[in-house]
Amino acid sequence: MANVIERINPVLRGWAGYFKLSQSRKPLEELDGWVRRKLRCVVWRQWKRPSTRARNLMRLGIHEGRACTSAFNGRGPWWNSGASHMNQALPKKLWNQLGLVSILDTINGLSA
Repeated sequence: MANVIERINPVLRGWAGYFKLSQSRKPLEELDGWVRRKLRCVVWRQWKRPSTRARNLMRLGIHEGRACTSAFNGRGPWWNSGASHMNQALPKKLWNQLGLVSILDTINGLSA
């Protein structure tokens, strides 16, 4: 995941520089959310098997019953990446710690 974040950060910084004069913040918030959701989707696909998904969700702080229900729900990766169990397991704060650039936070830092 560190490699993926390292590769997309320059693109996100470029978008922040391009859109820094934008008056509307809502599309930038949505774009940040979409990037994080796509990364959660990648993580969900990397886990592959439901038992691995349940184990990793529990490792990330999800209660055992909820982790098993979520891992064996049979829904696709995109649906699961937007579900509350993945948002709780992999919140924005964790992506910030991993070094993911937020377009909106970068713009707020540029304008300050």
